[in-house]
Amino acid sequence: MTRDLRPIRRGLSRRSVLQLGGGAVAGAVAGIACPAVVRAAPREIVVGGPAGAARYLNADVFPVIEKKLDAKILYEGTNSLTNLQKMQADKASPKMSVVIMDDPVMIPAAAEGLITPMTASAVPNLGRLVPGAVHRDGLWANYQKPWAGIAFSTRRMKQPPARWADLWDARYGQKVIVPSIQNTEGYWTLLVAAHLETGKPFKEAQYEIDAAFRKLKSLKPNLLSVYTNAPQAINLLEQGEAWMIGGQFSAYTLIRKAEGSPVDLAIPAEGGFAMPSGIAKVKGAPADGLADAVIDAVLSPEIQSILATRAFVAPTNPAATTPAGFPDSAALFAPDWAFFAKERAGWTERWIKEMA
Repeated sequence: MTRDLRPIRRGLSRRSVLQLGGGAVAGAVAGIACPAVVRAAPREIVVGGPAGAARYLNADVFPVIEKKLDAKILYEGTNSLTNLQKMQADKASPKMSVVIMDDPVMIPAAAEGLITPMTASAVPNLGRLVPGAVHRDGLWANYQKPWAGIAFSTRRMKQPPARWADLWDARYGQKVIVPSIQNTEGYWTLLVAAHLETGKPFKEAQYEIDAAFRKLKSLKPNLLSVYTNAPQAINLLEQGEAWMIGGQFSAYTLIRKAEGSPVDLAIPAEGGFAMPSGIAKVKGAPADGLADAVIDAVLSPEIQSILATRAFVAPTNPAATTPAGFPDSAALFAPDWAFFAKERAGWTERWIKEMA
């Protein structure tokens, strides 16, 4: 990008030219005559998102976008709740311009005015997504849909876990890992516990939280750890220290499997779960126009095809291509995220007290 030299031209008065002297004048004139030599620093934008996505975003997605937009993307990987806390702390002067967060965390972000609506004129691909992918008049959009099941060690388990109840099987004492409810995927263990305790289908069991916590307590003898950092948990699975991770994502497990790690992802007989992932522009984004361009690129068929192939997630742009073997998204259970978002803070406190 060529630097705007109008301020330089305006600043070169007759007196200042005389004061510069011959050599300085020659240098100044040369800079004006050859503006292509003077280039602006690369544009930078900070994107916040999940730590578990850092690997494929930094390796496969961001380089393509950076080349297309002539910009540098700085990625801050953590969990969605931590990103929300950062946005709350920096509300007066945001550092992130784009956030990638789960839908349940987008809801409070929207309620607190931390994200701002996107428009189809600034983000053209917003109008090309599957129905239901754009929320709250453009406050956020789902850019991918990973699915969740039970991740397992193929080194330790010759047969995949068949049912969610396998997590509680006494044969797996201190061999199971589950996510904390501080991570959105921690909800799957809570939901499964409610289902097993009540016998109700997921759609009804999701509201039986007391029953869920009763059942969770009986899981403690099987727990090797409860994680907030997904990559560390996957490492334990790869090493064979953990045998199963309950409620794990396709975007974490199947990437490692494709790279040769002895892990796989099972969808138990009772069914798996859909976890729409959202992308939004931070209100008062320091890189406003660039934020729109980055989001539009993420929603494009080109990037969504890369995500489907490298991250094993279902795209939301129907023009994207997907590999064979993806599960039918219509068969995956999607919970009441508004209820989850409303109750999550209380559940988190209870989880810390009862699952410590």
